[in-house]
Amino acid sequence: MKTLALGLATVVLALACGSAAAQKKYDPGASDTEIRIGQTMAYSGAASIYGEVGKTQAAYFRMVNDQGGVNGRKLNFISLDDGYSPPKTVEGVRRLVEQDQVLLLYGMFGTATNSAVHRYVNAKKIPHLLLLTGASKWNDPQRNPWSMSFYPDYASEARVYARHILEQKPNAKIGILYQNDDYGRDYLRGFKEGLGARAKSMIVAEASYEVSDPTVDSQIVQLRGAGADVLVSFSTAKAAIQTLRRVHDTGWKPTHYLAQGAALIGAVFNPAGPEKAVGVISTAYSKDPNDTQWENDPAFREWLAFMKKYRPEADLRLGSHVYAYSSARLMVDILRASGDNLTRENVLRQASSIKAVQLPMFLPGVVVSSSPDDYRLIKSLQPVVFDGKRWNRLGEFVSIF
Repeated sequence: MKTLALGLATVVLALACGSAAAQKKYDPGASDTEIRIGQTMAYSGAASIYGEVGKTQAAYFRMVNDQGGVNGRKLNFISLDDGYSPPKTVEGVRRLVEQDQVLLLYGMFGTATNSAVHRYVNAKKIPHLLLLTGASKWNDPQRNPWSMSFYPDYASEARVYARHILEQKPNAKIGILYQNDDYGRDYLRGFKEGLGARAKSMIVAEASYEVSDPTVDSQIVQLRGAGADVLVSFSTAKAAIQTLRRVHDTGWKPTHYLAQGAALIGAVFNPAGPEKAVGVISTAYSKDPNDTQWENDPAFREWLAFMKKYRPEADLRLGSHVYAYSSARLMVDILRASGDNLTRENVLRQASSIKAVQLPMFLPGVVVSSSPDDYRLIKSLQPVVFDGKRWNRLGEFVSIF
């Protein structure tokens, strides 16, 4: 009788194990022990300051592995330097997909670099998730369903600045500096849409620059010479530093709006001289590590402990670490929600069905959500102004639809 009972138990256990095994589904890059994630990042070149994001994301995944991984699987994060060069991005992504066989691509930086590969990854049906770029093209689930940004939509952010100018300086003479690529042109388009019929009369000058340009001095001279009393900068970090210095040193005192990707206290304002950034207006959605109001905030203290343990060499004043921490946290949440169904299709399904998640280092009230028809994760922004030390709120949150 005992032998029969043992035999039945063995059959039941075997059926249970068989059922559990049957429930597990894997695409290339996933197994019982590992989830392989790929990325290209600007660790060198003109945009190398954004490489700090990749380093902190790698650190976050190391922490998750130390804590047991995701559903028992270790994260193998392969992050390659593309120098913010689209041809190198293509080379790196092909290697990640075809040789390293990653399950997904995550957190890649740059509009031009991601644009260079987005047709390839969509044709291959590789999840291309939580990109560090806010170009409108990443919210196109009908034509490019495998690509999704973590960043606020550039055009929507630009409309926030346009609305603010119309409310606060309706007779402004506006000069615009923008990067001459998809990044800058997306902002420019959204800004003009936000001004509507007033755009033609209010914008007195536009000046573009190339990422490879050594300076933006001549563009600043051009905009000032046009009589602008409002300067709108849709630039990245290097050009933003140069702009702050040039505007200050020439004695020009326009109201200055700066795209949030370059409105960084640690990475832009401090190198330029924080006194040169006093009065700069931008937008925010996450907690500023330079703001003392968060010192006793439990989420901030948890972030700080993580940084001190896993990135002890990092400059804690850089807001890019907060961005990286939040982005990596959401990526892990998506993988946890995928459970044992680690197919590319299911990972994408989880990423596109996020229900109002409050990330710990986001400002209270800013939640991330997504749906199969709307990939924009962040849908509200807080206008802010810099006082020489920290950001201060300007009015209420603004929805960015």
